[in-house]
Amino acid sequence: MNDVLSSGVLKVGTTGDWNPMSMKDVATNTYTGYDIDVMTALATDLGVTVEFVPTDWKTLVAGVTAGTYHITGSASISPARAKAAGYSNSYFSLATVPLINKKDAELFKDWADLDKPEVTVAATLGTTQEKQVKEFFPNAKYSIVEAPARDFQEVLSGRATAHITSNVEANKLVAQYLELMIVPVSAPRAKTPVAMLMPQGDQVWINYVNTWITLKQEAGLFDELAVKWQLSN
Repeated sequence: MNDVLSSGVLKVGTTGDWNPMSMKDVATNTYTGYDIDVMTALATDLGVTVEFVPTDWKTLVAGVTAGTYHITGSASISPARAKAAGYSNSYFSLATVPLINKKDAELFKDWADLDKPEVTVAATLGTTQEKQVKEFFPNAKYSIVEAPARDFQEVLSGRATAHITSNVEANKLVAQYLELMIVPVSAPRAKTPVAMLMPQGDQVWINYVNTWITLKQEAGLFDELAVKWQLSN
């Protein structure tokens, strides 16, 4: 926190590829999204400016531990990440759903329909879904793509049958790409809290951010942004 206050800049690691949480406009090199609004509000209350530092999912934790940025936007809480980095308190939860091309709608009605040797399921390297795809579909093939490529592009191109992602992103993808649909599964899987990643040993910084989150929850900030960005739990 002292570095943030003395420098006057809050450095935030963000991937810019997670709609509606963090989206980068390459033409203007600017970001929009739920996370962007949250971090802008945090910087305002700290009395500093915010700088969004580009990162990707496979290096998200490494950027925190190396001091490339002070904090990240939303990231799923996982034991693997918690071994190397600290987390703030959670302020939202996600769940995982599968998406397919609409032309395959009659073939896939639930999770078990995708767990077959002739099916290829895609996920993005470094995401929570990279691990989930192997857990959920032990009999299927996997296509793990590395950013800036994305898993849903594999389905659009026909290189994969399906991909899995958060329910939040899934709702945005089917609105943007009319060829895609969410498989009408009996229930989403792996409900997972999200939080901000921070340096593991910096309890002063973690305490401050946790206090800020509690105050903003009481003030309704997270609820307001959930409505603005059409998040779905």
